[in-house]
Amino acid sequence: MNQLAARTTTWPRLEIANGTIEALKWIALILMIGDHINKYLLNDTVAWLYDAGRSAMPLFMFVLAYNLARPGALERGVYQRTLIRLAIFGAVASPAFLALGGLVNGWWPLNILFTLFVLTATLRLIEIGNLRGYLAAGLIFSLGGSLVEFWWPAVAFGVAVWSYKKQPSIAAILLAISSCAALTYINECQWALASLLIIVAAPLIDLRFPRARWFFYAFYPAHLTLIWLARIPLRQAGYLFFT
Repeated sequence: MNQLAARTTTWPRLEIANGTIEALKWIALILMIGDHINKYLLNDTVAWLYDAGRSAMPLFMFVLAYNLARPGALERGVYQRTLIRLAIFGAVASPAFLALGGLVNGWWPLNILFTLFVLTATLRLIEIGNLRGYLAAGLIFSLGGSLVEFWWPAVAFGVAVWSYKKQPSIAAILLAISSCAALTYINECQWALASLLIIVAAPLIDLRFPRARWFFYAFYPAHLTLIWLARIPLRQAGYLFFT
């Protein structure tokens, strides 16, 4: 028995201070702002802003998945509240998101809040813990992942983080790394992997950041709308943007 236990690898549990988790959201927010200024106002002409911005989405997905995996999240109704908020603010952000352009085709893909929505819905169904729940989760993952920004790799990354937080395993680690690496196809660069360095360092740092419960939900549509409005005088001055 002792020899068997010695051969068994125990992966460290993922425990991050609440203030550090909040700080990760602020880091992701700053990276996102820079990325959106570059995309929507500078027509993707600043390469380093684009590269740095590739780490924003994995950080947002990490924070959401980590929080959903906390003990008692299901019983406290965290999934339901999160789904409602993401749906509302994702819809509110859609007019500005569509007006800014730069999408693959027409309305597609849906904005990042809907990517977070698909992740939350998938995890909620996995939480059911039976065959019906797993099949429904697979359907939501497959269909929803085809409709949102960053597609299936983004959702798979969140599932991997949630799974590791629940029960550390090498399979979850490999899924997280491979999902992040798969973003290379979407991003046309490997800078999403830089987010893994920040995530690995997070458990080692104990920061004190107050929680902003509604700020991040409201900020997303607000900043897109401000960027959209800022383009009006620029366009009138002859500055051309993609559509």
